[in-house]
Amino acid sequence: MSEMSYLEKLLDGAEVEWKPLREVCDFKNGFAFKSNLFKETGLPIVRITNIDGFNVNLDEVKYFSPNDYKEDISSFEVSMGDIVIAMSGATTGKVGFYKNETRCYLNQRVGKFVPKRNLLNNKYLYHFLLLNTEAIYILAGGGAQPNLSSNALMSKLLIPIPSSSNPEKSLAIQSEIVRILDKFTALTAELTAELTMRKKQYNYYRDKLLSFEEGGVEWKTLGEIVKMRAGQHISARNIVDGKEGDFVYPCFGGNGIRGYVKEKSHDGEHLLIGRQGALCGNVQRMKGQFYATEHAVVVSAMQGINVDWAFHMLTAMNLNQYASKSAQPGLAVGKLQELKLPVPSIKRQEYIASILDKFDMLTDSITEGLPREIELRQKQYEYYRDLLFSFPKPEATSN
Repeated sequence: MSEMSYLEKLLDGAEVEWKPLREVCDFKNGFAFKSNLFKETGLPIVRITNIDGFNVNLDEVKYFSPNDYKEDISSFEVSMGDIVIAMSGATTGKVGFYKNETRCYLNQRVGKFVPKRNLLNNKYLYHFLLLNTEAIYILAGGGAQPNLSSNALMSKLLIPIPSSSNPEKSLAIQSEIVRILDKFTALTAELTAELTMRKKQYNYYRDKLLSFEEGGVEWKTLGEIVKMRAGQHISARNIVDGKEGDFVYPCFGGNGIRGYVKEKSHDGEHLLIGRQGALCGNVQRMKGQFYATEHAVVVSAMQGINVDWAFHMLTAMNLNQYASKSAQPGLAVGKLQELKLPVPSIKRQEYIASILDKFDMLTDSITEGLPREIELRQKQYEYYRDLLFSFPKPEATSN
């Protein structure tokens, strides 16, 4: 596809008019369902937490019973192919394409776009909205408490309509753009589904390989097979964002890498457990020289213990469940050391680790495997989406 020449060929001399979204699309705000009437079964409610930026995810959905409401809620129904948007909260401006056959309903602070079908292709609108997530967030005021007004969204967000004076030709151009972009999103969706399946396989084999009949192997406490010690405090002023000068050692806290420091606290093969923060209980492998802060627990394998097997074992143990129940969850080293687990022979450990490492590389590696392929396809989609929506704008127009 040769950049502008393709776009010019697609337009075939047609003018492009930037219109306020409300001229080609209607909008429906959600209904104020009462949280105290939420059910575990019934009809699903689409809340802002169900919108992931691409689709509507019903994995953790709330339900309601129509018998609890006197109002006619039929106009708040969401059907397959509908596009919804989060109007407030952390996901403000993110859109979701509804792919399910099950009917569901809009909650408050969730809106639904209703394109005028004789003027606007639904999927054309979807790809346009994905391109303009940041512009929509700005319309919401940004900041800590973004709040999107449907009036501002529909009047201030401008959408390019090719050949607006000839609706039939306009829809044909829109459909061609959709056809091209849908190819990329379909491939990404296939790869994502493959990744999900591989992760399920990994979890299955991990649980199978790490489970033993009682009496089949010796059970020991973590304190008997690994050394565990919290890292050391370091002042924030002694940490820089990137490698520079003498700041060459990566510094890790409870939520991953914090930056770089001048001195190392550890060298060799170790495991790090997030001790506090959002990733409390998360386990990662470390090789080489690094610095660990007091918010991470450094794990060193004792003789007869394979560090890679220990990584998979600790991951499967879901250590977050042992965190203190407080506003700032934390893991106590002493409590972790008392946890019991089955410990097979070193040869068995190495065998288990070799199998699980292959799954791990396929499902989690950002340089190899499916995550890398998905990232590349997403970038490819974004490149062509940006290209196909790069219609010339009037000088005073900006989204």
